[in-house]
Amino acid sequence: MTPDDALTPEQIARYRRQITLGGFGRPGQEKLLNAHVAVVGAGGLGSPALLYLAGAGVGHVTVIDDDVVDLSNLHRQVIHTTDRIGAPKAESARKQMLALNPDIEVSVVAERLTWDTAVDVLRGADVVLDGTDNFDTRHIVSAACARLDIPHVWASILGFDAQLTVFHAGRGPVYDDLFPTPPAPGEVPSCAQAGVLGPVVGIVGSAMAMEAIKLLTGIGEPLLGTLGYFSSLTGRWEYIPVTGSADTVERLRTEDPPAQVTAAPMVVSVAEVTCIPDDAVLIDVREPDEYANFRIPGAVNRPLGEVLEGTDPPELTTDRPVVIYCAGGVRSARAVAALASRGITGPVSLAGGIDAWLDRQG
Repeated sequence: MTPDDALTPEQIARYRRQITLGGFGRPGQEKLLNAHVAVVGAGGLGSPALLYLAGAGVGHVTVIDDDVVDLSNLHRQVIHTTDRIGAPKAESARKQMLALNPDIEVSVVAERLTWDTAVDVLRGADVVLDGTDNFDTRHIVSAACARLDIPHVWASILGFDAQLTVFHAGRGPVYDDLFPTPPAPGEVPSCAQAGVLGPVVGIVGSAMAMEAIKLLTGIGEPLLGTLGYFSSLTGRWEYIPVTGSADTVERLRTEDPPAQVTAAPMVVSVAEVTCIPDDAVLIDVREPDEYANFRIPGAVNRPLGEVLEGTDPPELTTDRPVVIYCAGGVRSARAVAALASRGITGPVSLAGGIDAWLDRQG
């Protein structure tokens, strides 16, 4: 941190390429050095965003993430390294940011945001970046930012495409204007299910950092009220106007938690296993293209849609244990629940899905 009217010689040396920019200069750099940005998620989107915020000289960055570094994520989560597999992502990100720029302060919150904690954790931030892939957390961040009157940079990735915008309650739309309620579990595929290429999150995560810098310094025009849609296969951005509702903002600021995001309890309990019995019949309920890419040896493919439509896999007519799996355990749990609702109670879901199974192979 530095006083508003002074930059040290070391800071001028480090940031002089930014200070040279017309319209940015010393005032812009001083604003960054005195700013506090909170970043929720140190994964694919958070990785480039955190590195560029650190490199740009944002004086205080809070990293919020309750996950650990995983081998399958390193192709896109470039702030982490192979030797940190199993380490908390937030702490791993902090080390890499300070290695890049020891001139800044990095705080770590190695826990998931909740309705009870979000306001306190995010209080004091000038801008919040949300790079999470969890719908409930996105709604929590949205409500907390609305209550704290903090601008909120949001992005998401699905396959080869991405979305990016800036929310600010009272000055433009909020996340809940676009997505009033979370989808049902398994309805929207995760990165583990749909796949993701590293450069896609690199482009969009970097763009998130740029939106934060614009908000902090006053340069340019933030994507407030505009949704940027990026197609990596064409390399093109399209821009869609987004409008907000005063009623939505009022609801976010007064309800605790907002009623529209309260999760409904499961009607049918789902039996799970973490280890596959040696004589088990394996049913893979992912889509055929996912199954074709890789599978657990011996598994047969019966997509979830067929099970939900009422088709009972013929493999159920066996005396052997039946284990159903998907990418991460969500779709397989839905399949087991659907079968149980039809009176078929033998099959169990593989907790963590094929992702967890592959992790254990090493």
